[in-house]
Amino acid sequence: MTERLLTVSADRLEDVKRNYFEITERIAKAAADSKRTADDITFLAATKTVEPEIINYAVSLGLRYIGENKVQELLSKYEYYDLEHCDLQFIGHLQTNKVRQIVGKVSMIQSVDSLKLANEISKQSVKNGITTDVLIEVNIGREENKSGVMPEMLDELIAQTASLDNIRVKGLMTVPPICEKKVDICKFFDKMYHLFIDISDKTLDNVDMDFLSMGMSDDY
Repeated sequence: MTERLLTVSADRLEDVKRNYFEITERIAKAAADSKRTADDITFLAATKTVEPEIINYAVSLGLRYIGENKVQELLSKYEYYDLEHCDLQFIGHLQTNKVRQIVGKVSMIQSVDSLKLANEISKQSVKNGITTDVLIEVNIGREENKSGVMPEMLDELIAQTASLDNIRVKGLMTVPPICEKKVDICKFFDKMYHLFIDISDKTLDNVDMDFLSMGMSDDY
């Protein structure tokens, strides 16, 4: 990690601290309400537009997972992340020609939506002598302007991706449609959960349904 000088106000740090502990408490309560434990839930902070100093302060509080959704921003901040104490993942739409820039820098790519992209991740992982974990992105709302595989094509993409070298399928990801009513967004979450369970019940080589990543900050 490289240090850099940036003055951060005490008020902003206090906001980060308050928000971090409020979220962890809410996660623990939600887990208890559903008869689970907080350890079953991975708290990953999306760090788009957030300065490394703020990110690292949150890491010092206990945050262990961070995610960037733009390759250029990730690269510009990479040397400043406290990666000794946190895990960096890529959570945004990834173009095939940008794969080589982040393979080896992130522990997981959460947005594999095509065999073409999976092939390139495999190719670059082999070249770097590493194995990259991925989540398969599902277009659960069937939106034309969003990436992700259609639900009926999910099994095929999982099988194709799992057959590639130096890549591991670790679960599913989705960004559902914007909904005004909570009940509507929950329908999409429910559909994703059932897809996740259906695949989890199958015995598939190189596929471990460890993670189900759904929604964004507004959904939370």
